[in-house]
Amino acid sequence: MIPIRDRNPTTIVPYITYGLIATNALAFLLQLIFDAMGELDAFILNWAMIPQNILQGTGLITMLTSMFLHGGITHIGGNMLYLYIFGNNIEEALGHIRFLIFYLACGVCASSLHIVVTLNPSIPTLGASGAIAGVLGAYLVLYPNAKVDTLVIFYFITWVTLPASVILGFWFVLQLFSGTFSIVAGAATGVAYFAHIGGFAAGALLALPLRGKVRQPPPERPRYTNYRSGWDFY
Repeated sequence: MIPIRDRNPTTIVPYITYGLIATNALAFLLQLIFDAMGELDAFILNWAMIPQNILQGTGLITMLTSMFLHGGITHIGGNMLYLYIFGNNIEEALGHIRFLIFYLACGVCASSLHIVVTLNPSIPTLGASGAIAGVLGAYLVLYPNAKVDTLVIFYFITWVTLPASVILGFWFVLQLFSGTFSIVAGAATGVAYFAHIGGFAAGALLALPLRGKVRQPPPERPRYTNYRSGWDFY
């Protein structure tokens, strides 16, 4: 399931969300430049988070810088899609500055859990997924009934509209199952599932005080279908 958009309009311009997307894009462009120079590995070793370094008390800043690095175009593309869809509502609920602090805090929480459970503490970890998972956790708490237009690809391709609780609940269960399997099997997967879980849990917990206090999506207008043409009219 790939979310395409939510039906939860905001009344603000989400400057921080846009700024985070732009910063991630610029950081990825910088990675491409270092890659072209043959210096990408050194760049990643300097700025990605390496769990054993954190445990030794060095490279603490990388718990922040690693949030803006990505492993490829699909990695950053997927992360920025989720941030674009769900970030604006959480920014509106928290306010601009608090949203930025929230985002970074969720990323640090995500990294912290990954450090505790990782089977490979010497491998660099990078990506915004942990911080964005915090946004998803907060969205689930604050807007569980918001409708999300979703692309479903499973032997066929179809477009469905589902509650955020279904989309985000499915995502979290998938992370939990995959992370648990990787630990039980003792296999490295290349995906920091427990960073996702840690970020999601942190975001959900931090959003709990606002539950029931934020503006909810407006009721949708009745939907009328022209059965001859198959078009929907709104």
